[in-house]
Amino acid sequence: MKIVKALALVATLIGAQNAFAVTTQTSQFQVSLTLQAACTITSSALNFGTQGVLTSAINQSTSLSVTCTNAAPYSIGLDAGNVTGSAVSSRLLQAGAGGPTVAFQLYKDSSRSQIWGNTVGVDAATGVGNGSAQTLSVYGQIAPQSTPAAGTYSSTITATISF
Repeated sequence: MKIVKALALVATLIGAQNAFAVTTQTSQFQVSLTLQAACTITSSALNFGTQGVLTSAINQSTSLSVTCTNAAPYSIGLDAGNVTGSAVSSRLLQAGAGGPTVAFQLYKDSSRSQIWGNTVGVDAATGVGNGSAQTLSVYGQIAPQSTPAAGTYSSTITATISF
């Protein structure tokens, strides 16, 4: 008798399942993303510190952080700065508007032999993006020279990335 009741219960449940069966349909959709070559650049200040007379070279460095799309070639140029009379080949720091100047230079290499300019294919730095941040060092030098009046000397350099 127990077996008959159990079989009757199973038959009832199977019948109930068929009565409540749901019909389903599916649909597919695509998900896409288009990546184009892109780069970002950030910079840090270059500080030569506090000095006395300029009788020996003063070397300092800073860095640029570049993030470019993987495999995207890029070129980074550094301009002459915002001091009147400054050129890529002879950059100047100045103490206030119209004040005295101090010559300095920016280089791509730690031996300070390759001036970092802003002409693509000539003196700008080049690289290839890897999809992550890449650090490029900027090497600065104030060569020995006549020491002008005491003061705070500065210039603003613009780094431009082309890709």
